[in-house]
Amino acid sequence: MKLKNIKTRDVVKILANKGFSIKRQSGTHLIMRKDNVTTVIPIHRDTIPIGTLKSIEKQSGIEFREEVL
Repeated sequence: MKLKNIKTRDVVKILANKGFSIKRQSGTHLIMRKDNVTTVIPIHRDTIPIGTLKSIEKQSGIEFREEVL
């Protein structure tokens, strides 16, 4: 399945449902953490571009292609 742009709030919800919690916010970037895995989510746009979403997938180990149906 092709990866699509996802809204920032939906990415945060998906990560929270998978056990990530908000650690802190630095300006327009939200830092979420689960165990020893840290991921950074930019919140300065309504949707997250595909390249950035792929980076978040690598950081978190969660594939958004499967989560957003």
